[in-house]
Amino acid sequence: MVEPAEILSKKWRYIIPTIWIAYLLAFIDRVNLGIASLGMKQSLGLTDADLGLAAGIFFIGYFILEIPGTYIVERFSARKWIARILISWGLAASLTGLVQDKWQLYAARFALGLAEASFFPGIIVYLTHWFLEEERSRAVGLFMSAIAAANIILSPISGLLLTVNWLGLEGWRWVLILEGLPSVLWGVAVLFLLPDWPREARWLSEEESRWLEDQLRKERESHPPERVSSWLTGLKIPEAWLLAAIYFLATTGLYGITFWSPQILKALTGGNPVVVGVLNAVIYSVALAAMLLVGRSSDRSGERFLHSAVPVLLGAVGLLLAAPLASQPIAAFMALLLAAAGIYGFYPPFWPIPQRRLAGVARAVAVGLINSVGNLGGFVGPYIVGYINTAAGSSLAGLAFLAGSAMTASVLLIVARGLLGGRGAGVAKP
Repeated sequence: MVEPAEILSKKWRYIIPTIWIAYLLAFIDRVNLGIASLGMKQSLGLTDADLGLAAGIFFIGYFILEIPGTYIVERFSARKWIARILISWGLAASLTGLVQDKWQLYAARFALGLAEASFFPGIIVYLTHWFLEEERSRAVGLFMSAIAAANIILSPISGLLLTVNWLGLEGWRWVLILEGLPSVLWGVAVLFLLPDWPREARWLSEEESRWLEDQLRKERESHPPERVSSWLTGLKIPEAWLLAAIYFLATTGLYGITFWSPQILKALTGGNPVVVGVLNAVIYSVALAAMLLVGRSSDRSGERFLHSAVPVLLGAVGLLLAAPLASQPIAAFMALLLAAAGIYGFYPPFWPIPQRRLAGVARAVAVGLINSVGNLGGFVGPYIVGYINTAAGSSLAGLAFLAGSAMTASVLLIVARGLLGGRGAGVAKP
């Protein structure tokens, strides 16, 4: 006798922790430049514009291999591809700690982007091999909570590492070197922990795996035939491009605040790296809670669009308030809390939308498209903010730019909801 609740419990216990740790490590290696910049900026003689370009150029490399890598996950082996990504990006991340000038930093960040390309959309596609539609917002929310958790863990540890000077190497170098190595080790572990399909899972009985795959097959067959055909289908669907634009705008805000919040906190607190690290961890603790609460609410109601639009709009408000309140550190900090909670809360309800509309190879390609185009916002956000801050000599205009991006994402989500007639909303739990 198959117990669906027991199968679901096993999926939460075995699948989610493995990919959660992987994404935690990915995000640490992706954004620790923000903390490292507190020492790197003076050491390498970098301007804000230089730092913004270094942060953003990661996403150019990421963009190049995004769609092909997602295709590999769907057609071949997610387990092997994800393990390869972890090992290669861990090595690239650690080597970044040895750069001697801004050009080497740019090259290292570009290589890191190439190494990590297709990890996130690959996981989004992989989740469709295991989780039914009504489970996916929560699954995505739990998986993506690693983003906020990474900053919670990263910030105080990195703040302490900035104060060391081991073997004649500055603290910011140790931040990058030491935080890259766990990814290599976890990449090896993934080869043993992450089954590609239910039928390969040692922790499911044959009857359980057969039941789960049957449920997933029935769900796939419920999609219209024209939505499940081929590689080109995912590139030709107009709403995939609309969702990519929305994701681009939201991600511009996310990475802008992720990379620049340490610099903003430094200005607010007087520059103590340990204090900056602790306050940054508090910001992302609130962001983590927002992701989990919004994802759970979205799954319970079955609604996706408004659950994404309202948080990202609140994030825009927080960004708009942060700079004018700079003379009042507590108020400015509260504004940053609102900004992070709102923008991070956007993500869990967003990703089930394209998963509902597509299936098979078309879904893999469309998810890769949305993530690759969207993550160019990871280039635009840090770079434009760095450029504006350098030109204006203040963070006000840069934060206003990020707020405008987030606000536009919210408006487009409302437009998308009207155009799609509520489709992609998901299935409410009984």
